[in-house]
Amino acid sequence: MNDINYFMKIALEEAKKSDIDIPVGCVIEKEGVILSYTSNKKEKTNDITNHAEIIAIREASGKLNNSRLSSCNLYVTLEPCPMCAWAIINSRIKNVYFGAYNLNYGAFGSKINLNNISQNKVNVYGGIMEDECTKILDEYFKNMRN
Repeated sequence: MNDINYFMKIALEEAKKSDIDIPVGCVIEKEGVILSYTSNKKEKTNDITNHAEIIAIREASGKLNNSRLSSCNLYVTLEPCPMCAWAIINSRIKNVYFGAYNLNYGAFGSKINLNNISQNKVNVYGGIMEDECTKILDEYFKNMRN
């Protein structure tokens, strides 16, 4: 198994812990060492900014005592929204690997691409374990409708 799939599997496990929140999991690692891993907590905390990526960036920045995460990689089960994509770009994360494409709000190419308006470019790779990531989202929304 390559490292990308290893970290994406951890992100998927985190997504399953989202409970009442949309199941999105995120992992940030540096040189193979995990700095943070979490899931969405927006509904649990009544804080609109508590998307998995934002929480993971806060935790990783705290561990490194640095707001710049330039040698880090981020793995997330859903393509980041504009708020998260801009935080990723500004934190200088090197690579982003995401699973499911976010056709409604995806900010790394599906709806818009914030990389196009930023001086700091992030390497973005989509569709990593896409079927597994899409399945968990589809199940969540199916249960919400029932």
